[in-house]
Amino acid sequence: MKVIILKDVKGIGRKHETIEISDGHALNYLIPSKLAIPATPSAMKEAELRLKKVTDRTALDTALLAQNIATLAEARIVIKSKANEKGHLYDAVGESDIRAAAKEQAHIDLSDDAIKLPKPIKEIGTFDIPVAAAGTFGKFSIIIEAE
Repeated sequence: MKVIILKDVKGIGRKHETIEISDGHALNYLIPSKLAIPATPSAMKEAELRLKKVTDRTALDTALLAQNIATLAEARIVIKSKANEKGHLYDAVGESDIRAAAKEQAHIDLSDDAIKLPKPIKEIGTFDIPVAAAGTFGKFSIIIEAE
């Protein structure tokens, strides 16, 4: 049976794909769970349009992110936080703090999952922040200073 996948299903397919799968699996699991719909001609046309929209949106987001990364690389983003005499912060600086500072100081709005910080920053200094989304990778620097 041919079905159109509505959500990513591990081991079966990705969203908006048209796949051939056994009738039993489609009728007993995928369709009742609203993970797929039968691949009728009208549903196929709708799926193609949705896939084109998603592809166009991804290309636009990628271009915008590349532009934002270039702007951030030139900007000077400073985050002030309370620290002790040794330069250790009382409260760690995380992804949400960096995103807020980028929005406030550089007027760049990053998506929630764009910043790929391995662990929160707990010291004063200059740090490179990795950014990735939709296949676009980059980094920018932030400066953390004591209040």
